[in-house]
Amino acid sequence: MFESAEIGHAIDKDTYEAAVPALREALLEAQFELQQQKRFPVIILINGIEGAGKGETVKLLNEWMDPRLIEVRTFDQQTDEELARPPAWRYWRMLPAKGRMGVFFGNWYSQMLQGRVHGLFKDPRLDQAIAGAERLEKMLCDEGALIFKFWFHLSKKQMKARLKSLADDPLHSWRISPLDWQQSQTYDKFVKYGERVLRRTSRDYAPWHVIEGVDANYRSLAVGKILLEGLQSALKRADVNPHEVSAAPLGTPVDQLNLLDSLDLTQRLDKKDYEEQLITEQARLSGLMRDKRMRRHALVAVFEGNDAAGKGGAIRRVAAALDPRQYSIVPIAAPTEEERAQPYLWRFWRHLPARGKFTVFDRSWYGRVLVERIEGFCTSADWLRAYGEINDFEEQLADAGVIVVKFWLAIDKDTQMERFQEREEISFKRFKITEDDWRNREKWDDYRRAVGDMVDRTSTEIAPWTLVEANDKRWARVKVLRTINRALEDAFEKSDKKAKKHKD
Repeated sequence: MFESAEIGHAIDKDTYEAAVPALREALLEAQFELQQQKRFPVIILINGIEGAGKGETVKLLNEWMDPRLIEVRTFDQQTDEELARPPAWRYWRMLPAKGRMGVFFGNWYSQMLQGRVHGLFKDPRLDQAIAGAERLEKMLCDEGALIFKFWFHLSKKQMKARLKSLADDPLHSWRISPLDWQQSQTYDKFVKYGERVLRRTSRDYAPWHVIEGVDANYRSLAVGKILLEGLQSALKRADVNPHEVSAAPLGTPVDQLNLLDSLDLTQRLDKKDYEEQLITEQARLSGLMRDKRMRRHALVAVFEGNDAAGKGGAIRRVAAALDPRQYSIVPIAAPTEEERAQPYLWRFWRHLPARGKFTVFDRSWYGRVLVERIEGFCTSADWLRAYGEINDFEEQLADAGVIVVKFWLAIDKDTQMERFQEREEISFKRFKITEDDWRNREKWDDYRRAVGDMVDRTSTEIAPWTLVEANDKRWARVKVLRTINRALEDAFEKSDKKAKKHKD
């Protein structure tokens, strides 16, 4: 894949200087149009051989364009804050907003390549990382992002000649970094695994561009023209989001039986049993959260359910068992302007807890396949692909030691009506009832169908749904607490076995 980048591409000085003014003007116009439209972000991934001109080229792009609209990010050693969260968190939190450009050095490709070259893991782990990068980029592009991937290349001979030239020049020898010397020793491995990565991740929605780095004039014009053509093409499109997908209809059961129909909503607890079981489960949760094994994990609890199903009351009983410093509660409402400028899952990635901590999501990423689906706030393409994106998101959390517990609190239609009327009649509960609640009630059957699809497609071994019979609030609160406790105990048991196996 690198043959064409080893043949000596070069542009003479006169040709270069004649081409730059028009290219620079066009890039600036495209950049300002991008900023005005604010329809999509631009992500530029910088990879390749050390000394091939990566830094010099990005520096030049900052001179050619408005640097105020370009965010250059470098991902070197992970910080303690990053190590306490899933690996992708460090990239998600740095994504550029719509209308802006982000340049990523040391990105996900750099991390996987360095790890494999230095023997930190084997090919299966590399292939797993490659697949993860593909899924991430496909999701970003489906959300509208424009991704450029550049591999700056030098042949082995060219790299050695560059190092010798610099080493022999006392005025420029400082430009040789330890990484340059290191890569000169691992060049063959780096190119071998680099070819594997490029081969498997160059896709129509995010292709790789291999740039020969020997001649500064050539590489600068090549990168500039690729960026310009990509930007102009994207800016001319009516919409960067795909609105149609080739997918079979989800279908409905021929007997019209829904998963929610299997719940026994008559489940109840009397007051005495409730008080005994509640305090028992709260004490159990308090002890588990203080257990030293919690340092290897984080806990995420997702609360979804019918309006007036008692999510708030259940969350309060969970929080009552804990020190406020151990947890945070994230209420999810309509996205803000800042959140609308980012991919859908960004608003959830940014709130993920560090190890030892607990985050409660009052409503969650499942809004895309529930309210956004029913209300038409997103396209069919958006919510149909969301099932896979959500499963991938939760798998990344589980792989990083995050325990994910998901609740759907279910009540019947009569119980909901009783609670709505109660809220309207009692002054201190009146704030809980809105016009949206009454409007959603009219779409009861649509939501039941969407909930069935959601559970069928996202209840997995790593993050199963727990359906909670919530006609009786006491029963629901105890079931929620007991489920969280069991999830923690199961995770601790698995990590103990893993640690013992590793020790043996």
